[in-house]
Amino acid sequence: MKNILINHFKIKERNSSLKIEFLGGLLNFFTIMYIVVVNPSLFAQAGMDFGGVFIATILAIVIGCFYMGIIANYPIVIAPGIGINAYVVYTVVIGMGYSWQSALGCCFVAATVFLFLSMTSFREQLINSIPECLKTGITAGIGLFVTFIGLKSGGLVVASSSTFVTMGDLTTPEAAITAFGVILCLALSVANVPAAMLVGMLILTLIAFFLGLLQFPELLFSLPTGIDSTMGALDFSQVPAMMPIVVVILLVTMFDTTGTMIGVGKQAKIIKEGVFPNLRSALMADAFASFFGTFFGTGPCSSFAESSAGVLAGARTGLAAVISGVLFIFLIFLFPLAQAIAAVPSITAPVLIIAGIQMFSEIMSLDWMDKRAMFSSVMACIMMPLTYSITNGVALGMISYVVLSIVDGKRKEIHPLLYLFTVWFMLEFLKFF
Repeated sequence: MKNILINHFKIKERNSSLKIEFLGGLLNFFTIMYIVVVNPSLFAQAGMDFGGVFIATILAIVIGCFYMGIIANYPIVIAPGIGINAYVVYTVVIGMGYSWQSALGCCFVAATVFLFLSMTSFREQLINSIPECLKTGITAGIGLFVTFIGLKSGGLVVASSSTFVTMGDLTTPEAAITAFGVILCLALSVANVPAAMLVGMLILTLIAFFLGLLQFPELLFSLPTGIDSTMGALDFSQVPAMMPIVVVILLVTMFDTTGTMIGVGKQAKIIKEGVFPNLRSALMADAFASFFGTFFGTGPCSSFAESSAGVLAGARTGLAAVISGVLFIFLIFLFPLAQAIAAVPSITAPVLIIAGIQMFSEIMSLDWMDKRAMFSSVMACIMMPLTYSITNGVALGMISYVVLSIVDGKRKEIHPLLYLFTVWFMLEFLKFF
């Protein structure tokens, strides 16, 4: 068995060992484990069954990790993406009024196209059609959007009739826990504490319990129910009217996961001379997880940047991803505890706030001296939280970039697909569809 693992995962070729890969998989598991609480709590606000989404989340992670590990042989964990799923819940369902079944149907269509494109070279063409500056602005904008959602759910930002939003009341236990949680998790992260987000959530759970905000369940271990209410509950009747949403989900998922894979791949020294070996298989892992995840009852999946924790520990092969996937299976039995924690938004809000800030940090790579890049990227970035819609941010960013490029005499630099997206979004804004 030992030799089979060493040979299949090419452990010696990548200068690793079974011990290092097991440690890397364990670290990635603890670093990303918070998602099994945060993701179901997001979709529960859209009216979905927490237990159903809890199971769907774990199944999507396991499928993604096993494919990434066994087929692609990379130490990268796949899980439902916080940014894009927050968009699905708060913009598509709560903001635009679509049912969660229609939203999942929309996600499934995007995942199906995603899966098909991952089998072809067209995926690279689609990704390359979006300028790097817009990718930066969109990623940063999603970060601001997620941070705003975390501030709102944690009570740090509340509605105001005179200024639209204002500071929440820090004397309330909910807002106080959220504020303390942000500082705590940031401090743990800066101190390089392993699984900082998870450790922070556990401390906040104890604080919430002693303040009477959290009630632990009588049974800490039991199997969840509700998967029958989410699995296959897809409504495709509204998809034609939701095509702009499908396009946004598709684009964001594709270049987000590609960027993360390349970043972690460089860190693991897998990419040599600009070549990412077996890239198509790695991209297929994300596509498969998204396809089956949306069918089971969760949103699109993405490669998690937190996989760098295992890489820093020395993980270089897919065995680390497989180990992480196996460990996530056992979390199914912790459903009662996960549901109790999710019932207190102040425990999960700090994770959303910090995850959003980390995504926003992408804005540092923007060329601020290039006015065309700067204006269009910042437009995409700020319009997402201000209009509570990633779609609006992507659309306005693309439109402004194309218009400024034409004015600047650089229309030939624009990919034909970007022209197509721009015209489509303009017609959508003008209510031609």
